[in-house]
Amino acid sequence: MTYTGRFAPSPTGPLHFGSLLAALASYLDAKHQQGRWLVRIENLDPPREVPGAADSILRTLETFGLHWQGEVLYQIDRYDYYHSILGQLKHKDLVYPCNCSRSALKQRHAIDRYDRYCVSHPPKQHEPHAIRARFLSEKHCFTDRIQGIKKSNPDTNGDFIVFRRDQLFAYQLAVVADDEAQGISHIVRGVDLLQETFAQLELQKHLGFTTPQYAHIPLAITTQGQKLSKQNLAPSIEHLPVIPTLVSALTFLGQNLPPEPLSLSSETLLNWASQHWRVEQIPIDPIMIHTATQTGS
Repeated sequence: MTYTGRFAPSPTGPLHFGSLLAALASYLDAKHQQGRWLVRIENLDPPREVPGAADSILRTLETFGLHWQGEVLYQIDRYDYYHSILGQLKHKDLVYPCNCSRSALKQRHAIDRYDRYCVSHPPKQHEPHAIRARFLSEKHCFTDRIQGIKKSNPDTNGDFIVFRRDQLFAYQLAVVADDEAQGISHIVRGVDLLQETFAQLELQKHLGFTTPQYAHIPLAITTQGQKLSKQNLAPSIEHLPVIPTLVSALTFLGQNLPPEPLSLSSETLLNWASQHWRVEQIPIDPIMIHTATQTGS
């Protein structure tokens, strides 16, 4: 199998240390296996997009020496393709309309697993609604290259939204469609997306798509125990010193360092790191990051 990996950030803010960890891990994994590394901007949700964030992310990746191959793919340009994928699911009767609100789900105690209310009570014609995909498999099981064997829970595998009530495509459909279109063979990303994998496996099965190999890196957490994320106002790394920040990221990922790493250029450091990359050394549990990395100081 020809290795093709990707980094797929959402432009809801600048690149922070947690994002860098995912980018660096996917980059080094690809380079270690002489593979291709692509970048995809997942800008499916225009209301949440921060103006200039996509350019800032790409600029920061280049500053840190993480150079991608090919053109950057922007999901906002691919709605016709996603509609064709949705059409395939409709043709196979694998999706159905749903207008259930969060409050309605809560009243029916259907928060963790959708109860298929709208299968027997479909929305009225022209009534605003989302589209849900059927979760038909009893369970899924896959071997994560970092987290080990993971099994889905039949009690929580509910039908999931692939097209939103506001006429935007959901993450699950777009990510599966684009991974297939780009020939993605390996996915390295944060463990906060691990549970999303089961819905993606189900869609891949529905559509006859190839299933990539998955590896989910641990979360970087703050001293308050929060995930380092844009939602938690994680600071940008755009102006942090490149080499010390890369060294911190490699250490977080459990990787060995060359002698005197702070004296190296980013190109030399990344080349050394890709040659000595060991995915089995990446820790499983969340790791608290250093205060300086959180504050950007």
